[in-house]
Amino acid sequence: MAEEGRPIRVMLVDDHAVVREGLRSYLELEESLDIVGEASNGREAVRRAHELRPDVILMDLVMPEMDGIAATKAIREQHPNTKVIVLTSFVEEEKVIPAIQAGAAGYLLKNVSAPELVRAIQAAVGGQAQLDPLVARKLMERVTAPPRDPEAALADLLTDREREVLKLIASGYSNKEIARELVVSERTVKGHVSNILNKLGVQDRTQAALFAVKHHLN
Repeated sequence: MAEEGRPIRVMLVDDHAVVREGLRSYLELEESLDIVGEASNGREAVRRAHELRPDVILMDLVMPEMDGIAATKAIREQHPNTKVIVLTSFVEEEKVIPAIQAGAAGYLLKNVSAPELVRAIQAAVGGQAQLDPLVARKLMERVTAPPRDPEAALADLLTDREREVLKLIASGYSNKEIARELVVSERTVKGHVSNILNKLGVQDRTQAALFAVKHHLN
């Protein structure tokens, strides 16, 4: 938490140097902020956060070595008073939800204006979460959506190719016929079938076929 009367210590984390330079160039104009350091990947961010003890970190999500979600989780566990604001181009639910669960105090898109970003940093220090309106709407949709059948959710674990194989299984195709249909080796098909059975938690092809019919995957 920033001490009253001193600038908010901010660290920038992004694997693109031009993004960090852009952020620094306009945040340094704000007297209430002090840019204390940068990092180009999640692993470096964790180390630098320990060294610099910033009040707020602006965190990119997609980076080499360690992504922003893993870095956020690690930093929040080690330094719970450090606030992390995700600053990214991604609005997909599979990015938003894990980032919030990792402890992010805000989730903003990179098209945010400079004044809005400054207000978000100040708000984070004050304990207020700042979310891009699009992100907030996605979270609200997630909260208000009816609960999914846990069994049906297993289908989300399948890759596109595994879904193709499952459809053919449900249509009564043998491994040899599936291999011919998809122009792959029979050994490859066997691997897909094994993965499908494991992911769906079923014992054999018949149960997999029944799962496909029940959940309209055929």
